[in-house]
Amino acid sequence: MFRIGFGFDAHRLVEGRRLILGGVAIPHTRGLDGHSDADVLTHAVIDAVIGALGMGDLGRHFPDTDPAYKDANSLSLLRKAVGWANQNGLRVNNADATIIAEEPRLASHVPAMTENLARALGTEPVRINVKATTTEAMGFCGRKEGIAACAVISLIGEQQGP
Repeated sequence: MFRIGFGFDAHRLVEGRRLILGGVAIPHTRGLDGHSDADVLTHAVIDAVIGALGMGDLGRHFPDTDPAYKDANSLSLLRKAVGWANQNGLRVNNADATIIAEEPRLASHVPAMTENLARALGTEPVRINVKATTTEAMGFCGRKEGIAACAVISLIGEQQGP
């Protein structure tokens, strides 16, 4: 069995919040606004896992109306989604993700993000690719109003469920 999922997330940058990407606290003057830790990178990966399983989307399973997810660590939510894949006889083959942000510069943080995501996905870092890009000052990311991320993931194994 081979399944592919795609995920996307975006959050507004605001004062008074920490900036968390891939489970890494990034030094910056603003952070991402959201019900959980607002980690757009991890949210995109979660959405990709859920999509590969054919189980809807992030909001369906971790709604921002549920107090249980207030300030939740997104890597914990990712581990839960990976557990659903494992219960269905699937494991991560590989993942590729892109962070879209004008600032801060993220290259020095990518190795730690990759390690965190690999650990949460239950696989080796060599199977996870994380990169960052800008929009050349276009759109909400280019105006530094927010940060977005997208991810694609492939799952392999003997499927038993969805």
